[in-house]
Amino acid sequence: MNISELKETIKSCGVVGAGGAGFPSYAKLDERADTLLLNCAECEPLLKLHRQLLEVSAEEILSTFSLLVESVGAKAGVIGVKAEYKDTIAALKNVIHRFPKLQIKELRGVYPTGDEVVLIYECTGRQVRPGGLSIEVGVTVFNVETVYNIWRGLNHGTPVVDKLVSVVGEVEHPLTVRVPLGTALQEVIAQAGAVTTRKARLLVGGPMMGRFGAAEDPVTKTTNAILVLPEDHILIRRMSASLEVQLKRAASVCCQCQMCTDLCPRHALGHPIEPHLFMRSAANRDFQNTQVFLNTFFCCSCGVCEMYACPQGLAPRTLITEYKNRLRKEGVKAPAALAGPVPDWREYRKVPEKRLEARLGLTRYDVPAPLTEGSMPVSHVTIPLSQHIGAPAIPVVHAGDRTQRGQVIAEAAGGLSVPVHASIDGVVREVTGRQIVIARE
Repeated sequence: MNISELKETIKSCGVVGAGGAGFPSYAKLDERADTLLLNCAECEPLLKLHRQLLEVSAEEILSTFSLLVESVGAKAGVIGVKAEYKDTIAALKNVIHRFPKLQIKELRGVYPTGDEVVLIYECTGRQVRPGGLSIEVGVTVFNVETVYNIWRGLNHGTPVVDKLVSVVGEVEHPLTVRVPLGTALQEVIAQAGAVTTRKARLLVGGPMMGRFGAAEDPVTKTTNAILVLPEDHILIRRMSASLEVQLKRAASVCCQCQMCTDLCPRHALGHPIEPHLFMRSAANRDFQNTQVFLNTFFCCSCGVCEMYACPQGLAPRTLITEYKNRLRKEGVKAPAALAGPVPDWREYRKVPEKRLEARLGLTRYDVPAPLTEGSMPVSHVTIPLSQHIGAPAIPVVHAGDRTQRGQVIAEAAGGLSVPVHASIDGVVREVTGRQIVIARE
């Protein structure tokens, strides 16, 4: 299969990054890449699905990853996996000899190794410039579930109609389960048994970079985990604080100790992001040095500064994100910048994942969440038209139409976009500019 045919198949199956921002995968196939990376670093604490999937489907995933390497003419494919995932590594070693261009890179158990820029440096020694793309250094990164979805599309013609989701935290039986896209979060949580706290809040994604979710929110192509926590948990309290309060606390408490900058993963890779300088300027409303605010574009929002580094419990990441979003709204773009040299001290300022879990009060939730591959019955699904970076898909069905699982219900728009498929058999109940609701008969 040539690269054009491969791209078309991947696009028609609606494959996007199964996590993060959901970048359409067909657009990542680029012949400028000399190295492809398979990301199995599980960036966030408590997430387990990528290592689990790679362990049980090593041959399928590696054969597809090898095909991607060959299709772009890359010299090598590197599987970045944490050394502590011993069962996954054993499964890889059983089959990797069949794919001569593939190799395993064992990584330390630190956060945020799964961040694309950090992963590229750890696996290749190459620095991505601030605000730059991985392809500029000849690298393309795919995560494990994305490659598995490509395998399903190539070998079975199965589009992306479901998602693996880890359900952890205050639930009776933590697990990783496959669910139809559009399933309400509360129905996914029910697969893990009873909720074991009286007043629970939901975090969608990991504990560091996740967002609050509502029980009726739908699972999308990028939903990796649902974390159920008590409403008085330290993470929930910190994430619930208002911006005004956070800014006032910064003005009264920040002592400019510089710990947020010292432990910043992007700063340690030579990027001009210095949270302590931002906190000084923002808290004191000092706008003389505008570069401090423009450099917020280079923050990756990993949360190390506010969830781990700051001894005062301040929120540099939250405030940086707010300023960055306001600048974008006003049409301001990221400034041109080059990465500085990687300092020798970088190796000694990495954040141990286990220590991070303890600091966040999550150690008790780091328990097995077995992978369950059976199909989950649901009465209806609410499928968003925009589950990816780029233009939302355009509906091609109407209320009252019957659908079959895997049928295209919204076609790709012009430019960067992918189609959306029905995740269950049923009848279309509602079509809006944002979503399509399908009810099972």
